[in-house]
Amino acid sequence: MDYRDKLVLAPMVRVGTLPFRLLAAEYGADITYGEEIIDHKLLKCERRINDVLRCTDIVEKGTESVVFRTCPEERNKVVFQMGTSDAVRALKAAQLVCKDVAAVDINMGCPKSFSLSGGMGAALLTKPELIQDVRKSTLILTTLKRNLHMPVTCKIRLLKSSRDTVELAQRIEKTGVSALAVHGRRVADRPRDPAKWNEIADVVAALSIPVIANGDVFEFEDFERMKVATGASCVMVARGALWNASIFSPTGKLPWEDVKREYIRKSILWDNDIKSTKQTLKEMIMHYSCLEFPEGKAVTKAETLADLAQLYGQEQYYEYVKLNQLSSTRSR
Repeated sequence: MDYRDKLVLAPMVRVGTLPFRLLAAEYGADITYGEEIIDHKLLKCERRINDVLRCTDIVEKGTESVVFRTCPEERNKVVFQMGTSDAVRALKAAQLVCKDVAAVDINMGCPKSFSLSGGMGAALLTKPELIQDVRKSTLILTTLKRNLHMPVTCKIRLLKSSRDTVELAQRIEKTGVSALAVHGRRVADRPRDPAKWNEIADVVAALSIPVIANGDVFEFEDFERMKVATGASCVMVARGALWNASIFSPTGKLPWEDVKREYIRKSILWDNDIKSTKQTLKEMIMHYSCLEFPEGKAVTKAETLADLAQLYGQEQYYEYVKLNQLSSTRSR
C-alpha cells in the first residue's frame, strides 16, 4: 500500500460495503475503507470462500449473516477498519481478514455512542497510553504492527488543542504505523462545523509518515486544495462521496441518477444486504431531495433487492444476474 498522492474513500457505517467501495474505485478512488466493524463481532465470525459470487465472506457463526464481504478486484486497495479497545482482541480479529485486505486501520476517532461506551473510537483519544508500547506487548497498534505483515494505520480526530493533537500523533508515529488519517474536527464538533485544515497541517509538519487529511471535500477540486493547504500525502472524503461517488473522477461528476443506478447494479451483483443498500440510497436521496417524495417512500418500503431493481429500472439486469448465480450454484 502506497500512501502518496492518493484519493481515499473514508469509512462510513452501513455505507462502506463492497458495492459502494467498488463504485468509488471505478470512479477513481485509489484507496477504499470499509465500514468500521467491532472486534467483538469479528471474533464470532469465520472466513468463507463464496464460490457463487467469487468473493470472500466473513460470516457470523450461527446467524449466517455476512459481516464483511470483499473480492479479488479490490484486494490491493481495500482497508479494513476495526473498532477495538484491546490489543489481544484486535490481533485475533485482524488475523481473520488480513489475507484479503491491503491494510488494517484502527478507528480512534468515531464519536458515536456505541464506540465511546465500549472504550473504542474517540474514547481512545483520552487514553494515549493505549497506543504506545511502554512495557506491555498488549497495546493495540504496536501489537498489530509486530504481528501482521501488512500496513497498519489509524484514524483520529483533533484534540482540544493543536499541540495536544500533534503530541498524540507523534506518539502514534512511534508505534510504527504506516500512515495516520486525521479528521479535521473535534469529537464534539458537528458535521456542519468547518473542518480545521490548519490543525491538520500542524500534524503533517510534525510527522515523517504519510498523513491522510479528512474533512470538507465536496468537489474534485477540493482534493488538491486540501492537499496544498495541509501538506498531506493523501486526501480522504466521506459525505462528498456518499452524495455522489463520482467525485473521484477528474473529468467531473456524473449525473446523480446515473450514480444511483450503478450503485443498484453493483448491489445486485454482489448480493448486498438490503438494509445497507437502502440506508445508502436514503443518504443519497436526502442530500438532493426528500424521503417524503415518491422515490424516498418507495425506497423505504422496499423489502428486497428485486424491489429496488424494479424501482430503478434494473429488472432485466437483476434477472440476468440471478440466472447466472443459479447456474453457478448448479454447476458446483
